[in-house]
Amino acid sequence: MFNLFRSSKTRAMSRATIERLYGAIVAQSRRADFYTDFGVPDTLEGRFEMVVLHTVLACRRLKGGDALERAMSQDIFDAFAADMDAAMREIGIGDLTVPKKMKKIGEAFFGRAAAYDAALAEADDAALAQAVSRNILSAGEAEPSPEAVALAAYVRVAAATLDATPFEVLARGVLELPDPAVRENET
Repeated sequence: MFNLFRSSKTRAMSRATIERLYGAIVAQSRRADFYTDFGVPDTLEGRFEMVVLHTVLACRRLKGGDALERAMSQDIFDAFAADMDAAMREIGIGDLTVPKKMKKIGEAFFGRAAAYDAALAEADDAALAQAVSRNILSAGEAEPSPEAVALAAYVRVAAATLDATPFEVLARGVLELPDPAVRENET
């Protein structure tokens, strides 16, 4: 499922390139704006959700491309899975429990990927606001909060930014994502 044991000869890009891309995903996910302005809980779960969101967006950009782009998407997912595995071991989760937790993480990732993909396919942000409200903000309101609406707008802009990024830029290990502090209606 995770292709963790693939030979380095089958990797799409160098390990350094994937580490730079995944590092940019994690750095963006840790931006304080998400936790102070968008209502994302500053907890282990909230931070996990932001890493999942940004990993999904990067993989979404690549999965529809050619074989090299799809392989890069897999490599980014593999980096995510390795990071989650290492993080669990670091916080003291036992070796026998890690595989069960990794299965749940994989299910969560793919479930959120499907939800975000479907919501991004919609013309407006209502479904996207519901998805981020449910998954990231842990809210199930009938009407998404203003924070959920703002976060959905950020996700839409981030997806569009990545969609417009040429593969050659990503192949150099450069992942440009929008500044969450700059709202679309402010520009």
